[in-house]
Amino acid sequence: MSAARRASLAAMPLVLLAMLGMVPVCLAQDNSQRVVAQVIDEYVNQGLESNLALRSQTLELERATAALDAARANYFPQLDFLARYTWAEGGRQIVVPLADALNPVYTTLNELLTADGRPAGLPQIEDRGFNLIREREQDTRVSLRQPLFAPAIPAAVRASRDLLGARRYARAAFARRLQRDISVAYLDWLAAARTVGIVRSSLALLEENFRVNESLFRNGKITQDQVLRAKAELLAVTQQLREAENGGSQAQSYLNFLLNRPLDDSLEISEPATTLAAARADLVQMRATALARRPELAQLERLEDASSAQIRIARAARWPTLALGVDAGIQGEAYEFGSGRNFVTLSLLINWSLFDGGARAANERQAVVGFRQTQLQSEQTARQIELEVQQALDRLLTANDSLTTAEARVAAADAAFLIASRKRDAGAISQVEFIDARASLAAAQLNLNVTRFALLARQADLDFATATGELPVAFAQ
Repeated sequence: MSAARRASLAAMPLVLLAMLGMVPVCLAQDNSQRVVAQVIDEYVNQGLESNLALRSQTLELERATAALDAARANYFPQLDFLARYTWAEGGRQIVVPLADALNPVYTTLNELLTADGRPAGLPQIEDRGFNLIREREQDTRVSLRQPLFAPAIPAAVRASRDLLGARRYARAAFARRLQRDISVAYLDWLAAARTVGIVRSSLALLEENFRVNESLFRNGKITQDQVLRAKAELLAVTQQLREAENGGSQAQSYLNFLLNRPLDDSLEISEPATTLAAARADLVQMRATALARRPELAQLERLEDASSAQIRIARAARWPTLALGVDAGIQGEAYEFGSGRNFVTLSLLINWSLFDGGARAANERQAVVGFRQTQLQSEQTARQIELEVQQALDRLLTANDSLTTAEARVAAADAAFLIASRKRDAGAISQVEFIDARASLAAAQLNLNVTRFALLARQADLDFATATGELPVAFAQ
């Protein structure tokens, strides 16, 4: 750097040097700042531990695990304790017509005995009856049922196992999406924070410019329109600063929301790499990688298997089931043990529904339709993933090309503003030309800031689309 150049830089205010990118603005990197990738990894790990929506996905996984355990339990015998004590009054009564059957015979015999001179000794009897329901009765037993042949049970276990696998992949897909969202949200906040720094530096410069122009106007060096133009530009940048601060606050709140923290918690500032890696453009390879690694496709594959198992369950309903039944306990009017009260039964139980009005056939058709829908969804998702990869790559390549242009634009605007500043100090440039040079530099710096972080965000989108990068073991599938 020449001596004249160093002297001119020394004469400039600090905010002007910040505008030119020669000293850090308020959010620039210091020696204690970490790089962006390190901070993003830390925030991603925090989000995977604390995000409420991801916790809900974990609970869904636990519920699917419990459903599989419940399906497997049908293989084992079921043991129940059953007790019944009955008190009854009234009800049907069974009457045995003994009087009608025997009294005519007894009357005839008595007459014959009387005729022979012997006493008539056969009595007249009454009808006898008993209640069908006993007034007091108890039935206490232990009942065991063991399935011997039930085709629906193994099919249900396979369906539950496949649904559990689908839920695991669903959680992995959500974790990857959360990883992408946290990365992009942090980059958006960092870009917004640096935008605030650039606009503040520009505001300080315009305040100084307004003060200088007022002084020149009071001394009769310039006309009032130049002072008004400087004031209007100052007010415009003040409004721009308010909007930038609002954008930064919203980005901060959204990232804290993803991390399940108070929305106004502070965030760590980091510095992106000076040289960003060039974007790769092997679209065919990226599509193949995405189709092989995206958990959404593995989830749908498990759902297809589960739908196929549902078809087997529906078809198994046409078959009979065979079970072993064992009952043991006591019966009687009182709770007593011993001969005549204890009982044991051993049974083979066959259940075969012969006619159900077409319900089983309808259930089978429904399961087949569900399987076909899952197949179509798998094909659609695969095409959608290929489109996501292509769009993410196109955006990344565009951002990569835009970065070079943005850097060249800042360099040109930097040189033009330096010349305009010297001309203004020498009184050889109009106020309009100086403000235009300042606005061009600020716009170029803001564009470079947005483009740099947009490139990082587009890389995060491409990593998500191709399922690149590793998740913690607890979430990886």
